[in-house]
Parts: sequence; C-alpha cells; structure tokens
Amino acid sequence: MTQRILSSLGIATVTIAVMLLLQLSPVPVAGQAPAQNTAWGDPDLQGIWLYEFQTPLQRSSQAGDKEFFTDEERTQQDAARSGSAGRNERASTGSQADVAGAYNAVFTSAKRAGRRTSLIVDPPNGRIPALTQAAQEDIDVRRRFRMALLQNTETCKNEQAGCNGWEYGPPAAERDQIAPFYNTGRMSRHDGPEDQSMGDRCMLGTTPDLNGHRRIVQGPDSIAIAYDTGQGQGFQRIVYLGGSHPPSSVHLTHGDSRGHWEGTTLVIETTNFSPSHPFRGAAENLTLVERYSRTASGLDYTVTITDPTVWAAPWTVKQELNAQDSVQNRIYYEPRCHEGNYGLPALLIGARMDEKAFAEGRGPDPASVDTASCVGGLN
Repeated sequence: MTQRILSSLGIATVTIAVMLLLQLSPVPVAGQAPAQNTAWGDPDLQGIWLYEFQTPLQRSSQAGDKEFFTDEERTQQDAARSGSAGRNERASTGSQADVAGAYNAVFTSAKRAGRRTSLIVDPPNGRIPALTQAAQEDIDVRRRFRMALLQNTETCKNEQAGCNGWEYGPPAAERDQIAPFYNTGRMSRHDGPEDQSMGDRCMLGTTPDLNGHRRIVQGPDSIAIAYDTGQGQGFQRIVYLGGSHPPSSVHLTHGDSRGHWEGTTLVIETTNFSPSHPFRGAAENLTLVERYSRTASGLDYTVTITDPTVWAAPWTVKQELNAQDSVQNRIYYEPRCHEGNYGLPALLIGARMDEKAFAEGRGPDPASVDTASCVGGLN
C-alpha cells in the first residue's frame, strides 16, 4: 500500500511540475538559434528533440565489425523498407491473423536509415552483453508459461513460427493458473489487464526511451523531459538537480533521476526502478547514466545501462538528436493511447463473450484461439 501511495504521489508531483515548467519556460521560436545559457547560467538544452534515423539497437551478425553503412547501403535499406509488401498486404482472408490485423503502411511511418550499424557504441561489437544465468532462467520461465497457453491453437497445430520450439497439445493447466511472474508481454489469454502486454495496457513507454521525441524544459533546480513515444504512450520525467536517491525500498515507474552539470554536459543518474516496469528485464538493480551535450547541429545523447543481475557488463547507446520545429510541435498532448484505452476493456469484454458463446455451444474454445503471436509476435 505504501509503495502504491508513493507512486501516486510521484505521478502527481511530476505532472504538476511539468505543467509549471511548461508555463514558466520560454518556447523557442521556429528557426531561431537557441540561447547558449539559461537566464540562471546553466547550459540551455531546451527544445523538442528527435533521433531522425532508423538504426538497429544491436549490430547484425552480417555487419561484423563494420561501424558505418555506406550511402549506397542506406539507400537500399530505405527502398526495401518503404517497398515492403507486408506493410500493405493483408493476411489470408478470414484467417485469425487477418482478423487480428490492425495497422498497415497508412498508419505507420518509416525513418531513413542511419549511418551507424547499431545504436550501441560500447561494447565495440555493437551488441548487448551476454545475459547472466539468472536472467536467462527468468526468460525461460516466462516463455514456458506463455507457450503453454498457446499450445492448443492453430499456430502450434500448423507448426507456425509463433510456436517454434513447442508442440501442439490439449489446453494446458496454466490457463487456470496465475502467472509465476509479473507479466509485461503478450499472452494468449485475457483473464485480466495483467495478462496483456505493456503496449496493450498503454504502459509501453520506458526509461530510457530510444524511439520517440522528447521535449526538454529547464528550471534552476529541476528539468522536465516530456516523451511522446509509441501509439500515444508518452510520459514525463522530472530530473532533480541535487538531492539523493530515495531508499532502495522505494520503486518508481521511471525510476528516480538526479542530475548535475559536468561543464556543459548534463549528467543524469537514474535508479529505484519498479519491478513491474522493467527495461529489457532489468528493474530494481538497474542504473542509468545519461549524458546530454549541445553540438553545432543538435544534442548528443548517450546512456550507459548497468544491471549486474541481468547483463555481464554495462553497455552504452548513443544518439544524435535534431531539433524539431517548436511552433508546429508547441503543444504536448496528454497520452491518448488506444483512444483513451477503450481497447483494453474491449479485449476483456470480448473474451467474456467468447467464453459465453463456447459454453452455449457456439464458437471455438477460447483456448484454441491464438491471441498472442498472430497479432505481432509473442513478446
């Protein structure tokens, strides 16, 4: 109960602080060069910033030790991505995958290919370090439970990719069991909200966020960073310039962020993450060290990610952020995921209707319907 109260107070504090800072801080004029320093003397990082390129997080095995793509390779990637038939074609009419489909190329966009072969710059191979044994065991537990829920579906019966490594069989006992972990991925069951993925629950935004744009607004004692990411799954962070992290027993959705200046570079350390909102499996023991520094063309951003319980070594991501038009993007709307997240109750209501129909001898057994891998992959 105490943790829930603290989390609620933290959300309220962040929201109020962001609103106050947005009201008090000047909005740069489009096309106007940003000031070098704020009125109180700190380097000015304010603005709306975006990483404008499509760059894989990890370097592919085909790239080997290659750090940068050639211009020709980037052109080829852009052509392949924009011309992908899968972005416009439907699945076989009447199939589960076709019914579950939602968004084609009309609703999505493709960024231009970036120069670097990976966002990860350390280790030099551009790859996430090896998982610890404990982290791998946790992944295995989660996968076994999710695959058990899937085993009676056509996906396994037809040996499709979503059932790779598993066998078709009768409905598993796990369908009536509570998951032995806090679920953050998609499961082929709709018993309650926590059977759904974080995206389905409109909680996809994580810290660090490497996808959406961010708006930075500064004050003398704190900095507000508003993120717009995913399908309206934005969030706000407050970075306090001073003070200490709370006790380790206090867990916050986006962690506790404390910043300081090293010359003209803003350094932010974030700890105290919630186990119910992990970043790639890391939570309570996760530490982030982010660095923002101005360049002639924008902002350099790096984040070093450390969790010795998940990865064998720290790893670092780098992005070069470009300023976005501050007039066209001057309004930050509240997160509007799934049109107010009517989608989640609709999933649950639909599941109850399917169960009722099956009990009355109408429709398929819900245990035989794949509601996980056929809608975008088993997370």
